[in-house]
Amino acid sequence: MTDAVIESMLGQLRLSACRQNYAVLAKEAIKNNKSHLEYLKALLAEEINQRLDRRVKTIITKAKFPILKTLADFDFSLVPTLNKHKILELTEGDFIDNQQNVCFLGQTGTGKTHLATAIAYEACKRKYPVLFFSAAKLVNELLVASKNLAILKLQKKLAKAKLIVIDELGYIPFSKEGAELIFQFFAEAYEKQSLIITSNLEFSEWTNFLGDPTMTSALLDRFTHHCQILTINAESYRFRQRKNKQPG
Repeated sequence: MTDAVIESMLGQLRLSACRQNYAVLAKEAIKNNKSHLEYLKALLAEEINQRLDRRVKTIITKAKFPILKTLADFDFSLVPTLNKHKILELTEGDFIDNQQNVCFLGQTGTGKTHLATAIAYEACKRKYPVLFFSAAKLVNELLVASKNLAILKLQKKLAKAKLIVIDELGYIPFSKEGAELIFQFFAEAYEKQSLIITSNLEFSEWTNFLGDPTMTSALLDRFTHHCQILTINAESYRFRQRKNKQPG
């Protein structure tokens, strides 16, 4: 049986989980001969758990993943050279606490984005603020903000994230201004935030999309200083699917 006065009070206090569960938990407490303190503890635990769930959902939404991927969906058997233990270790978030970076290098379709997204998703579940960008989108946002004299506002937004994923770095060459802005972004993130980068190019080829060898060297010097580099040598997943669909 519910109590209108209790429901009203819990509503005013914005204890929505307590409001939903106090009657059910009260019956369980009576049935199992639990004390008042045990009942109160169970009720407050339900409130805390639901609030944590809502917070995690909010963090995941704010990360703006284009497609949500998990490690449960990744077939490690297709990439035998990849250190699965290292990937699982990254999901624990210690590299974020230590402001370290992660870089996935490999050809298109080998699972770099999947792994980066899955690790970032686990970070969200551990309540780390996360942002996800394609490299082209991040540079475009930086260019627009710079043009509209709003670069400081965007930089403050980026600085709030503990982890930022930049996907597909190297697929599209940047303009001179775009390259300078992405360099500034890397410089500001250095030893303050963690980055996960995916790229189809070896570091020696990053000048191809950044343009300036000196700036590329300076960017890589910062990024790789505290960085775990994982190279994925595997056949393209999409190519493998197409090949398997062909008649034998």
